[in-house]
Amino acid sequence: MYLPVQTHVVNGTGVIALDRPEALNALDLTMVRAMTAALEAWCDDDGVRSVVVRSTSPKAFCAGGDIRTIREASLRGDHDAVREYFAAEYGLNALIAAYPKPYTALIDGFALGGGLGISVHGTARVVTERAALAMPETAIGFFPDIGASHFLPRLPGSVGWYLGLTGTRISGAAAVGCSLATHYVHAGELPALEEALTGADSDPAAVLDRFAAAAPASELTAHLDTVERCFSAPDLAEVLDRLAAEGGDWAGETLALLRRMSPTSLYVTFELLRRGAGSDLGACLEREFLLACRTARAPDFAEGVRAALVDKDRSPRWSPDPLTAADRAGLLAWFDA
Repeated sequence: MYLPVQTHVVNGTGVIALDRPEALNALDLTMVRAMTAALEAWCDDDGVRSVVVRSTSPKAFCAGGDIRTIREASLRGDHDAVREYFAAEYGLNALIAAYPKPYTALIDGFALGGGLGISVHGTARVVTERAALAMPETAIGFFPDIGASHFLPRLPGSVGWYLGLTGTRISGAAAVGCSLATHYVHAGELPALEEALTGADSDPAAVLDRFAAAAPASELTAHLDTVERCFSAPDLAEVLDRLAAEGGDWAGETLALLRRMSPTSLYVTFELLRRGAGSDLGACLEREFLLACRTARAPDFAEGVRAALVDKDRSPRWSPDPLTAADRAGLLAWFDA
C-alpha cells in the first residue's frame, strides 16, 4: 500500500522519507500524523538514537502545507477541519523543537513554508546547491506560520523581516549564511551522507562536520546592509518609505514586490514578527494557531490560493486594498481575541 511518508529504522537511526512527489511533498493531514506517530514512537525507544528526515525526490524536500485542501475546507464552511489541520501541524513543529534526540533534515530542492516547519526546528538542517528556501505566505493572503514568528525575528540583522514580508526564495548558501540552515553539502554527497548518518554507532554531529563544505557567497550577501537599513523600521509603513528613499534597482524591485502582496498579510506579518521577537516558541505557535484559523476564513486567503494554485493566473484581487486605519485596528484585534 502506498504511503506518502515512509519510516524505518537503520542501525539505531529513524528515517522519515517524504514520498508525495506529485505534490512536491506538500504536507497533508495524513503526512503530518504519520510523522508525528513515528517521532512519538521513537522518542522513548532506546533502540533509536537519532532521526533523519529526507525526500525521495531531488526536486523538493517539502513545498509547504496542503493549502489547497485548507482553502477547500474553509470555502465549504468546514472550520473544524481547518482547526484540526493547523493543530496537528503546529503540534508536529513543537514536537520537533523539543525532540530529545538529534534530528537532521536533508534539504535538497524546495523547502517552503511548512517544509521549514519540519526542518528549522530540528537539530541540523543540511542544504545543497539545489536547495531553495522561503516563507512565501504573504503572496497567498496568509502569513509566515509553523513557528516562523519565533525563528524569523531571531535571524541576524533584519533578514527575517525581509524574508517574512517579501517571501523571497533564497539559496542553500544564503540559508547557511543567515542561519536558517546549519550545514552545506554538495547534492552528489547526499547518498554517502545518509549512509554515514545511518551507520552503526554513528555520531550525527561528527558525520555532518565531516561532510560539510564551505558555502559559497550567496545572492543575499551584497544586500545585507540595505536589508538592515530598510527592514529594521519600527512599522510596516516606515519599511516601505525607507525602500522608496533608498533608491537603486534592488530596493525598487523589493518595494514593487511588497506592493503585490496582500496588504492584510503584510500588516499581520509585521505585527506577528514584532510580537514573536519577545515570545517563546510555544507562545508563538499558540498565536499563530489563532491567526491561522481566522485568516483561513478571510477573503484574501481564498483569493490568494486561487490565483497561485487553482487558476494560476497570478493576479489576485486583494480586499481591502489599501488598508484603512479602521482595517488596521480590526486586524490588531485578531491578536487579542
